[in-house]
Amino acid sequence: MFKQLSVLLPLCILGMVSCQSKPSTTDKNADTPGTAQTTATPATVTLATGPVDNAAVLARKQVPILCYHQIRDWKATDSKGAKDYIVQIAAFKEHIKMLADSGYHTILPDQLYNYLTTGAALPKKPIMLTFDDTDLDQFTIAAPELKKYGFKAVYFVMTVSIGRPRYMTADMVKQLSDAGNVIASHTWDHHRVDRYTHNGVFQIKGKNGKITNRPVDDWVTQIDKPTKKLEEITGKKIIYFAYPFGIWKKPVLPEIQQRGFKMAFQLADKRDPEYPLLTVRRILDSGYWSTKTLGNAIKNSF
Repeated sequence: MFKQLSVLLPLCILGMVSCQSKPSTTDKNADTPGTAQTTATPATVTLATGPVDNAAVLARKQVPILCYHQIRDWKATDSKGAKDYIVQIAAFKEHIKMLADSGYHTILPDQLYNYLTTGAALPKKPIMLTFDDTDLDQFTIAAPELKKYGFKAVYFVMTVSIGRPRYMTADMVKQLSDAGNVIASHTWDHHRVDRYTHNGVFQIKGKNGKITNRPVDDWVTQIDKPTKKLEEITGKKIIYFAYPFGIWKKPVLPEIQQRGFKMAFQLADKRDPEYPLLTVRRILDSGYWSTKTLGNAIKNSF
């Protein structure tokens, strides 16, 4: 196992938070998404092709996108900060019911891409639900609750966690995909994208105590191989990505683009004018929020 993994993986296994930005009300636009006659999330959507007009993308009103991590009741050991990222089960059910009762209709990334790039029509009151990090409760609690309302979601999978205790198995990931949800990339072990290098080094300690240095390309380890693994699990092309911790910097965007991702998702920072599709905004549904607070955040943040 890579030496660099020894620091981060325990944090993931213990269920620590993976996003650090908070919702923002900046970077809003005035246009209204188009409406369609049907309100159901379509089973298949033909992805738009051709050049992208970044100015047109930025001019269109942003679609609300919510980000979730753990769906479970709080424990005595949970820190105040961690609770921001843990939505308790009863609260989660109330939040999802509120979205349905308020007339929101879930959309998936292909629909969002077509809307942003071509102005394609969306259902009335569109919203996207996203889940990061592959936590088991997303499969056992969140997915069945969404199914009650005909909602679909995007699951950003961190592949190092697949099959580990308290995380989804490969079969669960496949089931979500087969049910019409979207599986997307979230790196191998959740290292920050802005720290990747093509010329890294990791150390391996042999049985005799000798240290051997070996070269590592973070982009291959964290992006290329995990993406291929998800494609093998789902049998589908993986073309969407979420930044660990929601953190990105402009120099990494060409690398993301070169890997064939159509859109990449951050948190609430301002979008990059040259790469608006690779800096799509989301907000965190906080564990402290009531349904009223969530409703107001959705209206004020996008």
